[in-house]
Amino acid sequence: MGDGVAIYNLGSINIDHLYQVDHLPKPGETLASQGYHVGLGGKGANQSIAAALAGAQVHHIGAVGADGGWCKSRLSDAGVNTDHIATVATATGHANICVDPEGENLIILYSGANADISDAQVKDALRGSGSGDHLLLQNETTLTYEAAQMARAAGVFVIYSAAPFDASRAIAMLPVIDLLAVNEVEAEQLSAALGTAVETIEVPHLVITRGAKGAIWRDRQTGAEHQAPAFRVDPVDTTGAGDCFIGNVVAALDQGQDIDTALRRASAAAAIQVTREGTSSAMPRSDDVDDFLATRP
Repeated sequence: MGDGVAIYNLGSINIDHLYQVDHLPKPGETLASQGYHVGLGGKGANQSIAAALAGAQVHHIGAVGADGGWCKSRLSDAGVNTDHIATVATATGHANICVDPEGENLIILYSGANADISDAQVKDALRGSGSGDHLLLQNETTLTYEAAQMARAAGVFVIYSAAPFDASRAIAMLPVIDLLAVNEVEAEQLSAALGTAVETIEVPHLVITRGAKGAIWRDRQTGAEHQAPAFRVDPVDTTGAGDCFIGNVVAALDQGQDIDTALRRASAAAAIQVTREGTSSAMPRSDDVDDFLATRP
């Protein structure tokens, strides 16, 4: 995990429809929203933008429909290489997001073009990857397993965010990844599905994000454990906080930072991001993180 040259991200691209509500809707309830905003989202796009704004060279592998040209432009504007984003016949994926006054959210996803990424497209994108590079994966696109196999064969370090969580898919991914990223709930769900303790999940590296309790990185090979406390802030919108965290972790690793530094910078980035409205549009730049950390001992 030394001085990598690039991050490749096989990731979703969604059009986010964000509704501000006074409480999250209950079954059968019709609820008026106090505000509405359209923006770029998707776990993949969020992570790519987070990593690019953190100073990394990022190549996004994905797909949009004819309605998604502005999504590619937004990624490009953030510094992401979009050469491997295809335009397909299917509509761009989208998410309907409700956010309450405490910043909690409820999300409904439509995969759309994210399910139309081709094997040839992934092969072409990863052809130039090698040792020192990183591949980011999430559960909102097809071909995650195949991409991980290709990347691993080239010596690329593979990071997999097991979200939206699917136990069978996460279990299938474990043999072909280097770092598994989950939140506390996902870690317990995976542990239950495997019938084993979280600490003994068979993956070289495990990162668990724990909200206000911070994050923990476990190195199964050495037994080392790295902890990063969360920074206390008043959240406005927690949507995309996990993506912000992982994007910044990988960007720091790709730039040769050690694990403790990567976790601290990622915690700071996520703390900044949740104080802003939106998802990808709320991702902080590297100098924002520098300024934030300068005020924290």
